[in-house]
Amino acid sequence: MNKQQSGFTLIELIAVIVILGILAATAIPRFVDLSAAANEAATQGVAGALASASALNKAEEVAENANLSGATSATVANCQDVSALLDGVADYTAFQAVYSTMTITSLAVATGASVTCTVVNGSVSSTFVGYGTD
Repeated sequence: MNKQQSGFTLIELIAVIVILGILAATAIPRFVDLSAAANEAATQGVAGALASASALNKAEEVAENANLSGATSATVANCQDVSALLDGVADYTAFQAVYSTMTITSLAVATGASVTCTVVNGSVSSTFVGYGTD
């Protein structure tokens, strides 16, 4: 009786390990690039939310001054004050607790004026327009 063995040879196993190593070597740098892109996208997303909140607050102030609205706008005298306009964020300290890696430039905004504010997240930054309201 002839007994036949089955399985993979050592050469076949080494070839598979080499191929997996090559695939891993090319995939890991792509994942690192994705995390940098995700960090940038998160910063731009927060800056966009701050820009929208600031613009809505300014529109509410304009409507209030024209006696078109009974609501009152929030006071914004500094770029960091805009963070309090986000839902669930009471002030800049609360903003930093929620977005622990991000900071907003402390730049004064005169009433009725606008200024370009910056959100910084590590080495990534994004800008938004802050409108000063009283």
